[in-house]
Amino acid sequence: MTQDEMKKAVGWAALEYVMPGTLVGVGTGSTASHFIYALGSIKHQIEGAVSSSDASTAKLKSLGIPVFDSNEVDSLDIYVDGADEINSYMQMIKGGGAALTREKVIAAIARKFICIVDANKQVDVLGKFPLPVEVIPMARSYVARELVKLGGLPEYRQNVVTDNGNVILDVHNLIITDAVALENQVNDIAGVVTVGLFANRCADVALVGTQDGVKVIV
Repeated sequence: MTQDEMKKAVGWAALEYVMPGTLVGVGTGSTASHFIYALGSIKHQIEGAVSSSDASTAKLKSLGIPVFDSNEVDSLDIYVDGADEINSYMQMIKGGGAALTREKVIAAIARKFICIVDANKQVDVLGKFPLPVEVIPMARSYVARELVKLGGLPEYRQNVVTDNGNVILDVHNLIITDAVALENQVNDIAGVVTVGLFANRCADVALVGTQDGVKVIV
């Protein structure tokens, strides 16, 4: 199986968790795109979706799936999204696609978070993938200096503006042994909108695409 075939396999496997008549939280990125196309096959069975990015919203609407604003929703049954890294505690680094803040909001609303990844995203320790931090533009330099104090090497993601009008710092050189503590520390820096660590709210189920098929971790 190629990496894309693994992504497709987990995207379609996530359909098992979609109950008829519900609203579905939908993520962003290449693996989430496979889930969106899978969702299109049962669009008449669901009420609609809440999307984490303008790109995902456009894909959902092109398939005729109604998209709801998160402010119209009290809770979601499930949220399905990929990750850039996931460890054995189901803690993740997300934000490679710059949609981390909206993804974090949807994860907070959802009763169950289904993480769909290919096996390459599984790690023992988070941090090899640079940790994305969404920052309001005026705070970029200040936040970067504070991240250096935490042992990171922040790099400004050039020519990227988030759907919220902010910028991204990608933090290299981190070995994240206490993801909850680091998530709280970074979120406490003035000017940080959110950090792409999903540790306080981790995944409930991971669907992992492997050469032998889809592995389910609960």
